[in-house]
Amino acid sequence: MVLDVVFSIAVLVSGIVILNISSEKAVEHSVHVASALGISSRMIGLILVSVGTDLPEIANSIISCSQGHGDIDVGDSWGSILTQITLVLGLLPFLGRSFKVKRKEALVIGGVQVLTIILAVSVAITGFTREKAFLLILSWPILLWVIKKTTAKDIRKKKRFERHSTRHYLVDLLIAVLGFAEVAIGAVAVVQSVISLSTILGAPEFLLSFFVLAIGTSLPELVVDLTAVRKRQYELVVGDIIGSCIVDATVSISVGQLLFPTAVFVDAPQRSLNLALYAILTSAVVIALIALRKKVDRRVGPFFSSIYVFAYILLYLM
Repeated sequence: MVLDVVFSIAVLVSGIVILNISSEKAVEHSVHVASALGISSRMIGLILVSVGTDLPEIANSIISCSQGHGDIDVGDSWGSILTQITLVLGLLPFLGRSFKVKRKEALVIGGVQVLTIILAVSVAITGFTREKAFLLILSWPILLWVIKKTTAKDIRKKKRFERHSTRHYLVDLLIAVLGFAEVAIGAVAVVQSVISLSTILGAPEFLLSFFVLAIGTSLPELVVDLTAVRKRQYELVVGDIIGSCIVDATVSISVGQLLFPTAVFVDAPQRSLNLALYAILTSAVVIALIALRKKVDRRVGPFFSSIYVFAYILLYLM
């Protein structure tokens, strides 16, 4: 049994490493392509980078649902939302630097994020179907359009990425595609290891995915956003972190269900639901605090991180 656990953990770590390296490669070269088009940094963060850094969750959703393990799908997606909006955001001022956030930007994008999580939880409670999964995925571009229209005046004022005329963007596109393919390989290893650990340890798949897998699949956000903070691309940071949460609550959680409708909340349904509701509450608190203070610094960082840690305490209190 010990050897089985060690082997499964080794596979999990290896899969997460592959996911993160591949995601970083795919995102980096995708941004090079997008920057050539003169797209604003916030929209690159909201659309391109958020989807790119969510590739691990998207791949895990497809693989886990295809094998009938829907709790891995929802656990990873909701756990990633909590990890990104609290732990990742809280670490950035310490690993990088403090940065300012516009109140309107936080309220609009953050409000959309909270709305999408509520929609996703409502769908999961009533049971996923292909129709519901499709509507959740469809809500993503619609909500992005709402964000763009609502903040259009601010976006026009933002500095756009510089164009790199010497770079051959077909090469960037090819490398990005290869990175996406490697992400899929890493996802297979990760999902299989979670299934094995759940069987060996007798732990619910949702809880393993929510706490363990979500940290690993949130590393791309931490790596990309830390780099963006150091380069003072603060709009990209906000767009990616909150944008990734929106992607998690719409595309990531639904793409696997669209292809392979699978039951969720199979094991420990009440604890799973409580953790999902906690992700909604924490998102609202973090967004409200950012909008109130209009910055993320070393004063608020520890509070965000403590909110994440409290989820572990909540697990034992339930």
